[in-house]
Amino acid sequence: MNAEPPPDVAVVTGAAGLLCSVIAKDLAERGSRVALLGRSPRPLAELAEEINASGGHAIAVPTDVTDPEAVAAARQRVHDAFGPCTKLINGAGGNQPQAVTTRTTFDPADLDESSLDERGFFNLDLERFGSVLQTNTLGTVIPCRVFGRDLAEARGGSILNFASMNSYRPLTRVPAYAMAKAAVVNFTQWLAVYLASAGVRVNAIAPGFFVNDRSRKILMTEDGGLSPRGEQVMSHTPLGRFGEAQDLLGCARWLLDDEAASFVTGLTVPVDGGFVASAGV
Repeated sequence: MNAEPPPDVAVVTGAAGLLCSVIAKDLAERGSRVALLGRSPRPLAELAEEINASGGHAIAVPTDVTDPEAVAAARQRVHDAFGPCTKLINGAGGNQPQAVTTRTTFDPADLDESSLDERGFFNLDLERFGSVLQTNTLGTVIPCRVFGRDLAEARGGSILNFASMNSYRPLTRVPAYAMAKAAVVNFTQWLAVYLASAGVRVNAIAPGFFVNDRSRKILMTEDGGLSPRGEQVMSHTPLGRFGEAQDLLGCARWLLDDEAASFVTGLTVPVDGGFVASAGV
């Protein structure tokens, strides 16, 4: 009598965010047991409750993904509940206002260190700058080290990292975020080569402009129109709209599928409406 195959266990970091919550729900609908990792317990618990109420299997595991001990403890919780990880989706990341410039080009006023209302490159908060780098880079590396052990031991499985259109084209005003997301692409390629002999595939997805509560304030006006920043983005987006979370699912499903994408590793796929491809002229 054939033994039952082990369950498919997907670990999703940044799981309560707009994009990863949709991916997590899709994984559960397709039969995966899903461990939801993130910093905020309440949104994770609500998402887990929604998935379980719909017939899926999910647990909320509040975790700081930049803390190796916390991630190791999360791995043990996942093992106890579901078993070893077979898919890892690294969606944790983000930016901080103090690491964002208020100008797009140098102004002599940038040299005034006493200025609090305007931020140029020379008076960015370096502590916040470093925090953005840590969250987006080590917040990807550490889960890969911890949960990647499960995949290496099983000699198979898939890792999906989250890059950004900033990985290819550093947008104005967000130097720390752009730097970090460029590093994610490089690390994805490095890890793909390293883990290939273990049968583990490592790829990344690079979302373009997707509207959530935070970006809506930057890209749109209160009446639903486009802000000046939003108009700039739209003028460089050939498909002529912002992304919706559902737009990521096809690419994510493909990259995570060990049959459909069995010969794909080290790849970062932009899902951005053509933004990276457009020079704007």
